[in-house]
Amino acid sequence: MSQMNMVQAINDALRLEMQRDPRVVILGEDVGKVGGVFRVTAGLFDEFGDDRVIDTPLSEGGIIGAAVGMALYGMVPVPEIQFSDFIFPAYDQIVSELAKYRYRSGGEYPCNMVIRTPVGGGIRGGHYHSQHPESLFIHVAGLKVVCPSNPYDAKGLLLASIRDPDPVLFFEPKRIYRAAKGDVPEGDYTVPLSQAAISREGSDVTVLTYGAMLYECLDAAERVAEQGVQAEVIDLRTLWPVDIDTIVASVKKTGRLVVVHEAPKTGGFAGELISLVCEKAFYHLQAAPVRVTGFDTPFPYTLEMEYLPLSHRIVPALLGVMKG
Repeated sequence: MSQMNMVQAINDALRLEMQRDPRVVILGEDVGKVGGVFRVTAGLFDEFGDDRVIDTPLSEGGIIGAAVGMALYGMVPVPEIQFSDFIFPAYDQIVSELAKYRYRSGGEYPCNMVIRTPVGGGIRGGHYHSQHPESLFIHVAGLKVVCPSNPYDAKGLLLASIRDPDPVLFFEPKRIYRAAKGDVPEGDYTVPLSQAAISREGSDVTVLTYGAMLYECLDAAERVAEQGVQAEVIDLRTLWPVDIDTIVASVKKTGRLVVVHEAPKTGGFAGELISLVCEKAFYHLQAAPVRVTGFDTPFPYTLEMEYLPLSHRIVPALLGVMKG
């Protein structure tokens, strides 16, 4: 075991998989000599050379389009989009091409690739460097969506994603890139996709979350515990396909549900999660589910901490749902 932050764990996963599988290549803006804007790919260019760690022009559509072509020819590309806010010029390539190839080819061309990109606020990046666009990709059939919350999961989920036959969007919460630290095995291991983790057990209310908001939910859970409310906090890890069995089992136990995410409320993933729970565990609910999310505005710069659903906004939701 080694103590790592998320940057180090992701870097370790990339290095390990590039050593194991010569088909794996990395491409993106400044991923080579610079090692990426957050230094996640640092050292890989020196070890594997410019034919496997490729600095690209500033063209997200070109990066993803090239990666799709590589995947169709049997390579395993891991393109990086420098910030998730920049992914939209590549949206057509992802939605119209990448997500469709396995289906349209009858499984002959699975298009195995992982798109890595930092997401979320908390670093004073303003509205062009702080978005959390997961719902736009969860909606697209043919894509898997992953968002780790800690170094152990980040490494294991990334290795599992690279080896998965389907295309994966791998969202990395940049607010905790270096803040989240933990023990990480030095060798090879995977964390299964579509398997949530119960980060805190409780009996009164189920809290669903992912990424950087996990820590806000855990803090809120400790605060309401002082008032006698025991919250069960579930880290989804894989957003889609989601681990609905773990979610339903928890809601059947607690009878209450709160969903927390950074993205705006309207059309956000919380609405889909609540719908799934209502379909599968409606008669177990003792109160209406509650969403604690970002607001339906562009991500603000000066009001960043008011926008994010931090612990002080989650606590009233947990206490309020207990009155239902």
